[in-house]
Amino acid sequence: MATHFDAEIREQPQVLARLLREGRAAIEAVAQEIRRFSPEWAMIAARGSSDNAARYAQYLFGAHNRLGVALALPSLFTLYDSAPRLSRALTIGISQSGQSPDVVSVLQEARAQGALTLALSNDLESPLARAVQYPLSLYAGPERAVAATKTYTAQLFALAMLSAALESNAERWAELAQVPEWLDAVLARNTDLGDAVSALRDARQLLVLGRGFNYATAFELALKLKETSYVLAEPYSVADLLHGPVALIDSTLPVILIAPSGRSLVDVADLLSLLEARGAPILALSNAKEVLARVPLQLELPAGVPEWLSPIVSVVPGQLLAGALALQAGRDPDRPRGLAKVTLTR
Repeated sequence: MATHFDAEIREQPQVLARLLREGRAAIEAVAQEIRRFSPEWAMIAARGSSDNAARYAQYLFGAHNRLGVALALPSLFTLYDSAPRLSRALTIGISQSGQSPDVVSVLQEARAQGALTLALSNDLESPLARAVQYPLSLYAGPERAVAATKTYTAQLFALAMLSAALESNAERWAELAQVPEWLDAVLARNTDLGDAVSALRDARQLLVLGRGFNYATAFELALKLKETSYVLAEPYSVADLLHGPVALIDSTLPVILIAPSGRSLVDVADLLSLLEARGAPILALSNAKEVLARVPLQLELPAGVPEWLSPIVSVVPGQLLAGALALQAGRDPDRPRGLAKVTLTR
């Protein structure tokens, strides 16, 4: 069965190449304004997959730009009329549609307080784009599947471009230019998902684990599995897992481990020993030899991807898996029950 969901996953290399080509000048101009504004901190307003992009930004801007990032609580603005002080904050709205009133309210209030405001959206005529000083396009084109794929990776990529522009780092721009090739590689490597689908097709609940930059990936993959396959997928960082939820793990609870090469592998060996001792079924999304050697069930990532860009690459086999599991169960990943492409929350 051909789906928009699968087609849009496969569009991602072209989408990101277009964003780099056509969006770089605008992002570099915004970076100049941010440097001039010299924010003390940043706040990001988002919902759904866009909120997971914001989680990536927390690590990205923290590690590379030394900028603390908070996730907005839109209900403070819309329900409790108690907005925080934002005059010295860089305030970013992230939304595929740019329509949700609560996200728009955060940016309107921030701008009224004198904050520097920008938006990442697929619609530059949306209420969110009109609410900010600097609207930036994702260049993703129409996304017809309800569950976001190409708009999510475009959000991550736009944030990575902004981080590189703020740092004025030519090496980081060179690494960004390789991302479309890495996405082509990950699509080529993961054409046969039969073993992974067979291992997970009867699961009604599972854990998705990621740490550092890929904490965001754990949340996004868990969301995709919930949306398309109706699996109760719970995301955790490896560290948070050990602070209580580890008690859940046994032979009946599958674990998806997102573990690309990088500093976040520091405690993965001990984690694998624990999972093995409990008999938990493990699926690894990794390019790290020490992980792949221990986990027979795997979706392989291409080598050479720097950790700061790995979430853009590592989410793609997870998207493919979510779509394959949905089809195996006779569900339409384009039209998850109870969901619409644009969700309006207040």
